[in-house]
Amino acid sequence: MLRALKKLLKSNYLFTFGVLICAFWIIAAILAPVIAPYDPITQDLAVKLQAPSAAHWFGTDNFGRDIFSRVIYGGRYSLLAGCLTVIIAGAIGTFYGAIAGYVGGHIDTIMMRFSEMILSFPSLVLAMIINAVMGSNLFNTMFALVIVAWPTYARLMRSVVLSVKENEYVAASEVLGASRARVLFREIIPNSISSVLIMATTDIGNQILMFSTLSFLGLGSAPPTPEWGMMVSDGVNYFNKFWVSGFPGLAIFTMAVGANFIGDGLRDLLDPKLRKQF
Repeated sequence: MLRALKKLLKSNYLFTFGVLICAFWIIAAILAPVIAPYDPITQDLAVKLQAPSAAHWFGTDNFGRDIFSRVIYGGRYSLLAGCLTVIIAGAIGTFYGAIAGYVGGHIDTIMMRFSEMILSFPSLVLAMIINAVMGSNLFNTMFALVIVAWPTYARLMRSVVLSVKENEYVAASEVLGASRARVLFREIIPNSISSVLIMATTDIGNQILMFSTLSFLGLGSAPPTPEWGMMVSDGVNYFNKFWVSGFPGLAIFTMAVGANFIGDGLRDLLDPKLRKQF
């Protein structure tokens, strides 16, 4: 697998580009106290709305805060929200869908009707309702995103399990006396997880966009938290000052694109039909 990954990095330039973009933002977020030249929440009205310059690389916002520092620190919140949402929603959906698909019958029907009930609501609208009811903060926003995201993973996992459980090695394990739990966790899930991993990688960008959208609407982290979506919202009233919302918007765009490039590359690597070329 490591050799195939190295070959993928050399042959798929979009995958390599995506890895570099995501690695850049992750490293920048981790080293934010070292990289950022200013405190992200310190106000200095004497320099408010200044254009990009040597003193302030990305300019300043309407409170005189350094936008470059806020973008670097903002990665901590946006990346954390996107990655944790995908991990938690993916884990819940994976086990939920695997159980539904393997057990089948009425249990499968009931479980999937419940997930379809959640999917019947527009994702953004449902997340907004949950967030508005629970209150606007980072934890509640992530909780709302997990609620609207996990059914998609559940449906994908169930569809794969329905196919995998018909394989001969599953029947052989059952004939040899393996318990249903052992068959599920040792045979079915490991052989079904690749599709979920591909979806999870591409979904990181989507969840960052969703989190940023909620923050843009005032339902994310509370001010003065340096979060990308909220920073874009701050620039709505300053269209002639492109840097106020332009640079955080560019951060959201590049991270989402990078995550999707990685997902496309992993799909090529994990897809049995395409794996031979690696």
